[in-house]
Amino acid sequence: MAQRTRLGDADCSIAQALDVVGDWWTLLIVRDAARGLHRFEEFQQELGVSRKVLAERLKLLVEAGVLVREPYQDRPVRHAYRLTPRGRALLPVLVALQDWGDTWILGEGEMTATTDTASREAERVHALKGTRIPELLLTDTSGQLRDPVADTPFTVLYCFPGAYARAEAYPPGWAGIPGARGCTFESCTYRDQLAEFAAAGADVHGVSTQRPDEQRDFAEKEKLRFPLLSDADLDLTAALRLPTFRAGGTSRLKRLTLVVARDRTVVEVLYPIPDIEASVAAALAAVRRGGAPG
Repeated sequence: MAQRTRLGDADCSIAQALDVVGDWWTLLIVRDAARGLHRFEEFQQELGVSRKVLAERLKLLVEAGVLVREPYQDRPVRHAYRLTPRGRALLPVLVALQDWGDTWILGEGEMTATTDTASREAERVHALKGTRIPELLLTDTSGQLRDPVADTPFTVLYCFPGAYARAEAYPPGWAGIPGARGCTFESCTYRDQLAEFAAAGADVHGVSTQRPDEQRDFAEKEKLRFPLLSDADLDLTAALRLPTFRAGGTSRLKRLTLVVARDRTVVEVLYPIPDIEASVAAALAAVRRGGAPG
């Protein structure tokens, strides 16, 4: 391995963390591992990095306990690389970097829960169409782990910034954040049309980064009859590179909707969502036409 410069400040956690992930290839490898890539060839194809550099970075991440090597083939021996709990703890760092880039590099430096239709952020989200959601589990309101993709022909995953049972629970200034308001109305609109989605062969799942207990209180208050799933650990957010903003000290999902087929393929993306009722109607129409373009 090439000689690495050691950061000498042993008492600075920032310096010590950068000693592991300060190279840009290492964080991009963590990003892609979170997206469901695990094999050497997959990383190389996605990143376009040389085999030598990739081998060095993977070795570093394994030695640091960020990745673990697992054999998946005997002859010849080949290994998959998967995130450890230490590696998954880096997901908020990736999401924060993406949020900063969306806001200050691709955006205008303003906090918002939405985007412009022609933005590069919207382009990135719409590129999810045709990709597969990796295997992962989120916590539901009962504290149980649940696959966000249901065993039905389609799943409608509507991602929302946050909804609370009590008005005083919303972060300060919530109403002034563009795109943040409307989560209760969105959830209730799906609730009222749930039978139509079921008849068309779709389950509805709401996803936010709130705690499960906060989601439970909200679901009970509004009498929701479908699951709300907590992505508080940002597993789904990091896996799909979903757009976020920060409010109340928490990374929040921007409002968007994914229609997902049983095989985990995203067949429709709705983002941004300027009209909530229209977005629910569009999601239902996508399910009824079997995910084919309208």
